[in-house]
Amino acid sequence: MPRRRSSALALALCAALNACDVAPGAPAPQQSAAPREKLGLMTSLPLYWPLGAAMEDIAGGTAAVPWQRTAIEAAYVIEPLDTLASVPGLFPDAPKTDPLAGLDRLAVIQPRGLSPADNVALDQWVRTGGHLLLVLDPALTGEYDLPLGDTRRPVDSALIPPVVARWGLAVRFEEAQPDGVSQQSLGGAALPLVLAGQVTIADPAAAGCTLEAAGAAARCRVGEGQVILIADAAVFEHPELAGEGGAALQGLIASALP
Repeated sequence: MPRRRSSALALALCAALNACDVAPGAPAPQQSAAPREKLGLMTSLPLYWPLGAAMEDIAGGTAAVPWQRTAIEAAYVIEPLDTLASVPGLFPDAPKTDPLAGLDRLAVIQPRGLSPADNVALDQWVRTGGHLLLVLDPALTGEYDLPLGDTRRPVDSALIPPVVARWGLAVRFEEAQPDGVSQQSLGGAALPLVLAGQVTIADPAAAGCTLEAAGAAARCRVGEGQVILIADAAVFEHPELAGEGGAALQGLIASALP
């Protein structure tokens, strides 16, 4: 597993960006009057519910709303997903439920792992026109106050699903890289990177892929759909990298999921 240097890195982030005064709960820009699009979201990061939130608080609607969710919901109606494959009905004759039905946009950010059925469903969904933002970070840099092994803890080092190779891509991590923030861009949107992985095109014939953000991201045309793969999740972990009210995070998602 790649090493994590979060405590020292927090100071480096603040120093590099002069942004230590940006509070995690900074208000998002006012939501526009335009209708919000639906966005499917699968993640192990505390983007939709806060880390360690109690079930009774979630069920009662009293759990705090993470700053990432506030930023994303300014433009999208989030549909949280814990599977991508069709789910059998509750009764023998009941039809299956397809969690991707009706979704044009999907963000899979540092997932816990995709089952074989998830991989097949995701590939089929993209090839029929879906737009996917796939974030697979080999070395998370956020601080998570849960012990290793706790099932609520985010996946520290991303598991690369087989569908990535099917699209002709590979992700590797270079241990010998400096701490600090590298400012890159993705389709014109700001993309701050911290201990990022490197994406390579292993099979150019598998899909129409190009590398971006100094090799930390790839943009692929897969069938009728599009995949944006980013090998770093820092902008989803650190409010000081996401801009005021999460503006940089919002711009990145908008660029990745047109």
